[in-house]
Amino acid sequence: MKRKYFKVPEDLDLKNIATTYETGLDIVSVRKELKKYRKKIAEFQDMMYADDRYSVLICFQGMDTAGKDSMIREVFKGFNARGVVVESFKTPSYKELQHDFMWRHYTKLPEKGKFTVFNRTHYENVLVTRVHPQYLENERNPHIDINLLTADFWNDRMKRMVQFEKFWAENGTIVLKFYLHISKNEQKERLLKRIEKPKHQWKFSPGDLEERDLWDKYQFCYQEVLKNSNHKKGEWFIIPSDDKDVSRLIVAKIIYETLKEYKDIAYPQPEPEILERISHYKAELLQNK
Repeated sequence: MKRKYFKVPEDLDLKNIATTYETGLDIVSVRKELKKYRKKIAEFQDMMYADDRYSVLICFQGMDTAGKDSMIREVFKGFNARGVVVESFKTPSYKELQHDFMWRHYTKLPEKGKFTVFNRTHYENVLVTRVHPQYLENERNPHIDINLLTADFWNDRMKRMVQFEKFWAENGTIVLKFYLHISKNEQKERLLKRIEKPKHQWKFSPGDLEERDLWDKYQFCYQEVLKNSNHKKGEWFIIPSDDKDVSRLIVAKIIYETLKEYKDIAYPQPEPEILERISHYKAELLQNK
């Protein structure tokens, strides 16, 4: 389960990327491994919080039913509540539309020492809006004519996003981006589960079927995003996600392997004068009743 296996290949064609991955482990072992890496990530966050110089931005994208919500729940459940914030981006509000298309994402970036998880991301602005360009009219941008949009327009937006990410990285934000890759057949099975099981029916919308009819358009747009916004300071990882347990383990392992490369993140040492008298302070406490 090497990290490089999930990186975006130069000759990317999503049709040729597997949506399953064989770990060689049974489900019990997979969940046990996830628990191990979940604990390691949480411990790292505690150290990062004390260090107070870096932050982490985790981005999740994927088709409907790809498992973003459960991914976030299972990978970050061991975190101290102060250490992680989850931001879900849905239809922009009136206030958000009064600003540029990146504003609402910029305001949700993580504070130093913390993780922020984007459930859907700034890339929605070149995914759902590219499939439905009429949504751009809500931006009321005088320089956009939806009847004259070209590939250059979308590529320019992606370049802006990459510029932002590099700027964030220069200021101490570690950016990791995950595309949860599922097959069309797996999506069908998950939508059927939503319909058939009463406790999941609240998740279903007739619009899910309309969006499913646009599968090929979305796949093209995702492929363009993965090819054109992948960079060293904000790498994309394509996660085989037909098996949710396996996909969670892969993501957790990639996060941990990336973070442990930051050797300069450590618990800060007390001031020298405190260290010199540390045994004295301990003795004083022990003598107190």
